[in-house]
Amino acid sequence: MRLPKASALTALPLLFSFSSSIARPAQNPPAQPRITEPIDLTRRVTLAGNTHPLARPEFDRGAAPDSQPLERILLVLKRSPEQEAALAQLLNEQQAKLSPDYHRWLTPEEFGASFGPAEADVEAITAWLESRGFQVNRVARGRMVIEFSGSAGQVRDTFRAEIHKYAVSGGEYWANSSDPQIPAALAPVVAGFASLNNFPRKHFTHELGIFRRYKNGTVEPLYTFSTTQGTYHAVGPTDFNTIYNVLPLLKAGINGSGQTVAIVGQSDINLQDSANFRSLFGLPANNLQVVLDGPDPGIVPGDETESDVDTQWAGAVAQNATIEFVVSEGTETTTGVDLSALYIVDNNLAPVLSESYGACEAELGASGNAFENSMWEQGAAEGITAVIAAGDQGSAVCDTAPNELAAEDGLAVSGVASTPFDVSMGGTDFDDLNSASTYWSSTNNSTTAASALSYIPETTWNDSCAQQGLSACSALTSLPTSGIDLQGGGGGPSTCATAACAGYAKPSWQVGTGVPNDHVRDLPDVAMFAGNGASNSFYIVCEADQNGTSSTSCDLNSPYTDFVALGGTSVPTPAFAGIMALV
Repeated sequence: MRLPKASALTALPLLFSFSSSIARPAQNPPAQPRITEPIDLTRRVTLAGNTHPLARPEFDRGAAPDSQPLERILLVLKRSPEQEAALAQLLNEQQAKLSPDYHRWLTPEEFGASFGPAEADVEAITAWLESRGFQVNRVARGRMVIEFSGSAGQVRDTFRAEIHKYAVSGGEYWANSSDPQIPAALAPVVAGFASLNNFPRKHFTHELGIFRRYKNGTVEPLYTFSTTQGTYHAVGPTDFNTIYNVLPLLKAGINGSGQTVAIVGQSDINLQDSANFRSLFGLPANNLQVVLDGPDPGIVPGDETESDVDTQWAGAVAQNATIEFVVSEGTETTTGVDLSALYIVDNNLAPVLSESYGACEAELGASGNAFENSMWEQGAAEGITAVIAAGDQGSAVCDTAPNELAAEDGLAVSGVASTPFDVSMGGTDFDDLNSASTYWSSTNNSTTAASALSYIPETTWNDSCAQQGLSACSALTSLPTSGIDLQGGGGGPSTCATAACAGYAKPSWQVGTGVPNDHVRDLPDVAMFAGNGASNSFYIVCEADQNGTSSTSCDLNSPYTDFVALGGTSVPTPAFAGIMALV
């Protein structure tokens, strides 16, 4: 976790407990080659636990043609046990105030030289891939990932992984139908593939609807408005900064100037949405920076909303920080968010990263979990604070949303957020249904549209009927058609981060009152308001495409202004990333 000022560490005991060791780690000798025998396709090992749970026979629509392109495959490498031990020591030293290595963050190149495979091993792997007809696109600077492209036929012949088409929940996806294999000679260095499928990652936004504000000041519904269901209170930037006591920092000039927050995305956006959001709430003008890693994916429905949420709400808190939005187009084998996250970490783009996507540990598979763990571990060594959404399906992260009847696939957490090297952001709801007048004004500020008066007590975010304590509560009464869904803050113990589904071990810093003594990593680390209307509160986002016309999205100069009301851990995740930029 990279912090620009040592004095800011006073804020961290709520999150972490660090080692106090002061011994300076020895200079790491060059990595020794671990590929010590010829690469022979007749001697293979199977990478167990790397077939997606949805790649099932009942969904199978047949094998891909040999010519089917498979772009930007990520081959994940692994460190030797000695390197892993040395890296763990360094990470402790970087957080020990009395250590000479305190806050001595590595560059990606330094990380690769000390903790990546030997250069000879990397060259051997890339040469072998090219000999099999693949195009090697790049070797990551941290030396932990090789990106290459090829065809379905090449992947089948080389890795014994046949790519099939699967039809699931109205969509069609490519995925390997069985666990891939690699030559035994590569096993000491190769962990596997980040993925060989394009099953989508879950984005953690949940929309309530579209709201309209007229030029004369009338709002339908209002930011604060009453219906037969009660009085609703929308949360804008100044509301959030009032509730979580950020305003004193902003008023003191601690506003993110000179800092950068990197946002992980896989859809382009309308830059005017960001400008209108800032104008709507009286925020200083601050142009969003867009970084394309590869082809522009254009506007991706659903993902565009996520992108708007993440970029707007990071800047709602860190109002003068540079917001770098990294966008990568997903491919037949690799999700765009993995490509974007890797780009940020491997280019050391920013001291704070925000990602609001996830997939349960079982969906990621053994190699996918290894990729996430290795990437965030490298980020930690570079001093990057990675804030990752814990998820919005409660215990049902492995189930296919929406309309899941229960946690049919077992209790689970998001593998993107469950590593020991990221901050997992959970979701709460406001506990103010019977005391709203204590915490909310009946009118909105004419400049900021704010109505929150102070901190608001929080409770579990749970949109199901169980939250209301109904004696007749069941899965059937929790369906969206009844107005109550199985949505709520994700969290729990890591259970399947390894092939044996043992979960990540409990990090040394995860101690304190209320932390389960279960010997595994537990999620989330922190939590903030994420409700989407069940408590009569929600967040506001500007998105023209949701309204059918670009001329009305949060544009105060138009006859009326439409804005989106939503919730989910997608919102507090970039907001907390903004807080870390202030730190």
